[in-house]
Amino acid sequence: MKQYVIYAYDGTDKQALERRMTARPHHLVVAKQLKANGNFIIGGAILNDEGKMIGSSMIVQFETEEALYDWYNNDPYVTMSVWEKVEIKPFKVADV
Repeated sequence: MKQYVIYAYDGTDKQALERRMTARPHHLVVAKQLKANGNFIIGGAILNDEGKMIGSSMIVQFETEEALYDWYNNDPYVTMSVWEKVEIKPFKVADV
C-alpha cells in the first residue's frame, strides 16, 4: 500500500473550533473504520500553545491514490468545512 502523511489545519474564524467539535464524533467513526481496514496508521490533533485543537495530522495508507481521495473527500472534517489548509504528501513508514 502507498503511505501518505497529512497535515490539515482548521479554519481560523470564530466558529472553527465549534465546527471541529460538531464534526469530531463523525470523523472518529470514520477513522476507526480506516483503522479496522488497515488504512489508518497513526493520527491525532495538532494543538496550539494553549493546548487547543487547531488541526490534524495523520499517516494513512491506501492501495491507490483514488482510494485515498475517495476517503478524504468524504471525511466529515472535509464535508463539514473543518479543515481549511491541507497538505497530503507521499510518505514511507520506517521499518524499525
